[in-house]
Parts: sequence; structure tokens; C-alpha cells
Amino acid sequence: MSDPTVGVAERQVDLAVVGAGPAGLSAAVVAAENGLTVALVDASPQAGGQYWRHPDERHLDSYARPESTGHHHWPHFRDLRTRLSRAVDAGRVLHLAGRQVWQVLRPEGAPFALRMTPTAGRDASAPADRVVHADRLVIATGAYDRQLPVPGWTLPGVMAAGGVQALYKANQVVAGRRAVVAGTGPFLLSVAAGLADAGVEVVAVCEANALSRWAATPLRATQEPGKLLEGVGYARTFLRDRIPYRTRTIVTEVRGRGRAESVVTARVDGAGRVRPGTERELEADLVAFGWGFTPQLELAVNLGLDTRIDVDESLVVRVDDAQRTSLPGVYAAGETTGIGGAVQSCAEGELAALTAVADAAATAPAERSRRLARRIRRGRRFAIGMHRASPVPRAWSDWVRPDTIVCRCEEVDAAAIAETVTGLDADDPRDVRVTARPGMGWCQGRVCGFAVSKLTAEHSGCAWTREQLEPLQKRPIGVPLRLSDVAELDIEGRITP
Repeated sequence: MSDPTVGVAERQVDLAVVGAGPAGLSAAVVAAENGLTVALVDASPQAGGQYWRHPDERHLDSYARPESTGHHHWPHFRDLRTRLSRAVDAGRVLHLAGRQVWQVLRPEGAPFALRMTPTAGRDASAPADRVVHADRLVIATGAYDRQLPVPGWTLPGVMAAGGVQALYKANQVVAGRRAVVAGTGPFLLSVAAGLADAGVEVVAVCEANALSRWAATPLRATQEPGKLLEGVGYARTFLRDRIPYRTRTIVTEVRGRGRAESVVTARVDGAGRVRPGTERELEADLVAFGWGFTPQLELAVNLGLDTRIDVDESLVVRVDDAQRTSLPGVYAAGETTGIGGAVQSCAEGELAALTAVADAAATAPAERSRRLARRIRRGRRFAIGMHRASPVPRAWSDWVRPDTIVCRCEEVDAAAIAETVTGLDADDPRDVRVTARPGMGWCQGRVCGFAVSKLTAEHSGCAWTREQLEPLQKRPIGVPLRLSDVAELDIEGRITP
């Protein structure tokens, strides 16, 4: 594990990989084992990303349970971690942990320049030393939880489902004693089962869609037998702990004085409209919401990579069958190309690395690359089926009241967004953003961006398009950084010596 406070000399490598989750970790290891020098840059202090987030490796003895607690595919991660350590020791990989890439530049005829800033704390190195130059680049920046606002969702005790799981994996701590897990998709099962294993009473899992939606794509559902086995494991946990699993059910409101104390659930029809008279109140001090994930594309959009709208309505990077993007020398892998899970991400990361190796040597893809491409196509077929079975209900905005906070950072409510569209003629999410300020706070729309875009489209009648979503992801500075880093730049944006 690299110490982010230690100065790092300026480096020139064959390949830079941004992100050390399943895709990025696989890409870095495979590229190094096939002869490339690699810089692996990641915001976390240790590899694994959000999926394999685990306790501090320096203090494992202080945790009650093994570091693999709550994980799937842990042996595969241990293998990758061992191979990464071996590559770092051999000088093939420069692991820059605890750092974020805030900008990627490519001067004409020159390698990519990745400017970094420490995730937290002080950094002993000068800004000029926090740069890596690379001939090629893999973007594997992952995704974050997609959230939808409902009354009361800003109360303490309400968390993103991914955040609940990350807290447990990294710290072996649970955020409550009685939990309701709500939203849509198979991820809800994983979160609920993990909470139950940790001793939390899961009083309900509320799935907004009907399981019969899977029947519409039976062939796609069988593309990933491993996923089906995971489902069987969750079913056993639900039966063992008698966890109620309620389909076509949503949480319409979180109630509490100062923190979450209860939720109101309701049955919905196929479009997500509440069925009157089905409301019921459940006591809960932890509410985990999960509505899928949104790929993290700041670097990709700033580089001008071609994007597309995926089946789950996410903006994703467009890649070819070998993970090449529209910009020569840049590859994308994992959730940036579409939400598909860890196994799919590992395969995409490995293929991106092998493609980079082949491109560097001007050789044709080998048999391993062809097998990976076939495996990825199968995984994408499953992902399409999953997204079609677990969409965000069309009528979800009916659950929102005029005074429901949509943007938590700037405290912008649903009425303000509606007034901006209908009263001030803002007709796209960017206009709404600069006028009413949703998405202008600390998270820069990472939490509310999806909801703001959907509400804007609904009020304006405009289509949900790539052109509307890209501006929300376009940020010249990809992550927060210190003013002193900006002050070190000259008038043309170069780092001064």
C-alpha cells in the first residue's frame, strides 16, 4: 500500500489506469504481466474499489471478523492483490493510492498527463511532482449510487444502499438495528442479506418492480449462472431470517423527529403509481435506498469520448469489442461502459489491458482476448435483462411533494425545479442547474443529477438524451482540489516549476 504523503517523482509509464476496483485492478495487473509499465491511481488507500472495500490491512487483528466478511469473489480479489503486490515489488506497477486524478491532458504529439491531488490530508510533494505521463490510458472510475428523493430522505438514518454495504465491509459496522431496504434491482438482496448476517433486523425489502419482469427475458437471465447461484444464497438467508420481500412496493416517506424512526410503504402498479389504501407504516431506524448506479464519467467526458444512453438510462462510454474508446490510446472498462457487476468488470479490465498491449506492439488480439470478448458479450446480454427487469418506475415523480428536497447540498426542492422549467423556460438540466442551483454544491450533482434530469425532462417534455446528460458530467476539474494546486498553474494551465 502506497503512502499518499510521500512525494512521488514525475513518471513516464506505458499505461495509466485510473481506478483500482475490479476493472482497474485487473487491467493494471494484466498489463504489467504482459510487459507494460503501469501507474495505478486510486482514491482509496488500498486496492479493491467499492466492491472489494475491506478493513484496513494494517490493523486486521483489531476486527472481530475476517476481512472477507460480506464479500463475494474474495479469492479472486486475493489473487489480484497478490499479483499487484508482486508487480509493485518488481517495479512494473507504480501504485498511487490515496490520490485522485483531477485532470487529464494530452498535448499534441505528447503522452497523456494525469494531474493528481491527494484524497485527504497533506501531501509532501509539489504539484509538479503529482503528475504521471502515460502513452495509454484505461478509465475504470466505477460508479456511485443512484438516488431518488422522497419526503424525509434527508433524515439521519437514511443512506444509499451502497453506503450501508461499504460501511459494513470496510469497518464491520452497521448503521442501525431495524432496517428497511428499498429501491429496485438484485443489489437490494445483497445489502439486505449482509445486514441480516450482521445481526440487523431487516423488517422489509421493498422492490418497486414485479419479479415477473424477468420472465420477459428468460434467455438473458440465464446468461450468468453464477448470479443465479448468488440469488439462491440470498433466498436461504431470507428464509432463515424470515425477511419479508415485497415486490411492487415502495417507500413513499421516511418519518422521524431528528432521525429516521419509521417509513411509509405502499403498493404500486406497473408504472409506479401508488395504489390508494395500501399504505402501511413500519418502524425502522435505518433506511437503505438503492435505485441502481450512475457511472462516474468526469474524466471520460472531459476527454471528449463518445458516450451513449444505456438500457438503465445511464450515460456510459461507448467502446468497441476490444474496450477501445473513440479516442486513440484510451480504453474504458467496468461500470463506465455500463453497469454489469464485478465479474463483468474484471473481464473488461483484463481485455482493455490486453488490447493496450496489442496496440503498443501493433499485433493482433490473441485467443485470450477473443475469449474475453465473447464472455463480455454474454455478460452484457445479462445486464440488459437485469436493467429491463429493474427499471426506475415511470411514475416515480408522483411520490415527490413540492417541498421535497431534491438537491441536498443546495437545499433545492421539487417546486423550485418545476418553477424553473415552467415559469422561467429552462428546458434542459444544465439551464435548471445554473438557474435554481441543484447540483451546484459539494457533490456537483452526483447524488441529485439523475433526479434533476428526470424532473426537468418531465416538466419540459424534452427527450432524455445524451446531449442533455453530458453537460452535467463535464467538469474541467474532475474532483475537489486545493486552491494552492490551482495557484501553481501558469496562465496556459501548465504546472509551473
